[in-house]
Amino acid sequence: MKITGIETVIVNAVHRNWIFVKVLTDQPGLHGWGEATLEWKTRAVKGAIDDLAPFLIGQDPMRIEHLVNMMTRFSFWPLGSIGLTAVSGIEHALWDIKGKALGVPVWQLLGGKVRDKVRVYTHLGRGAVGFQVPNEDISAYCDAVQETVEMGYNAVKLGFVPYGGYDAPIKAVRHTEKLAAAVRERVGDDVDIMVDFHGRPDSLDAAIAYINAIAPIKPLFCEEVIQPGNAGAMADIARRVDCPLATGERLFTPVEYAELAQLRAVTYIQPDLAHCMGITGGRKIAAIAEAAHMGVCPHNPMGPVAGAVALNFDVATTNFVIQEEAVGIVPWFEEICAVHPLQLRDHSWMVPEASGLGIEIDEVAAAKHPFEQEVIPAMGAVLADGRIANW
Repeated sequence: MKITGIETVIVNAVHRNWIFVKVLTDQPGLHGWGEATLEWKTRAVKGAIDDLAPFLIGQDPMRIEHLVNMMTRFSFWPLGSIGLTAVSGIEHALWDIKGKALGVPVWQLLGGKVRDKVRVYTHLGRGAVGFQVPNEDISAYCDAVQETVEMGYNAVKLGFVPYGGYDAPIKAVRHTEKLAAAVRERVGDDVDIMVDFHGRPDSLDAAIAYINAIAPIKPLFCEEVIQPGNAGAMADIARRVDCPLATGERLFTPVEYAELAQLRAVTYIQPDLAHCMGITGGRKIAAIAEAAHMGVCPHNPMGPVAGAVALNFDVATTNFVIQEEAVGIVPWFEEICAVHPLQLRDHSWMVPEASGLGIEIDEVAAAKHPFEQEVIPAMGAVLADGRIANW
């Protein structure tokens, strides 16, 4: 079997363009799907995929590790977030091809299932564009959280922390404390709450002030409490707070995660399989985390193919904890799929039984939502004095 072509199908989902990767083979009807979505970098990722294609045309798609090495080592220059996202989308499609060719789900190729269902969490309103509720109105915000939970979830990730800098104004910290307490009171102790800082604090002490305000509600974790990439600083914070921490959506290589593991800097890691060299990279990262007694909570606020990839990975990963999803981000999320495995029941996704990743994109339906310049919410991350904040 040989790879004969690599195509991209781009679907606009308002705040991001989903970049679906289709790898073609010389076997009639046999192709694989992957996803290489990277917010606000659509043109660059598509170009990177086109640049990687010459390495792969004519190669055997069943040799997945070999082809990942080919894409990363032959590239010579470190690929970074754009290049590794392109590699990841192609890598997903190779697993899809292999599973289809062998007639088994991808999770079977990863050693078989270690669980019977995959617990998921969502965002406010299932991530629906336009559902955002300002957290200044505590009562309205609590109503929105309750409505989200009633959609079938017992875990939700929320944004309590405002744009900031090197300080943590006492008024903002006290509001965060009140908001967190009100949300916990509204949903009770049967619902896990995660808080995404988005790396907004610029100093460790500012991050710690907000963590301490949130800690009394016992969140499952506080995520990206500072900008990623400084494992020593994250470990310093971890030693000074009484709250589990998580990071990883903007880290891409096993080396970066090895540093987190060595320092025991977080309780949970959050690799994004659309950026970290796909399932191949994700498995290595999970093994590093397991050796350090760290759980895996994969990042994934993206499209249906990325969801199918994460699902198959989670089914077969021992130290998996909970999976991020945003299947409500657009009302036609399922309509662009001829078939997909993301079935919510009992706060969880069910184990897929179809061969490959268990997903097929309806290219006619997808074409109804062609590439557009995304609406970029980060453009609002400006402080009162005009300084650009971390989104």
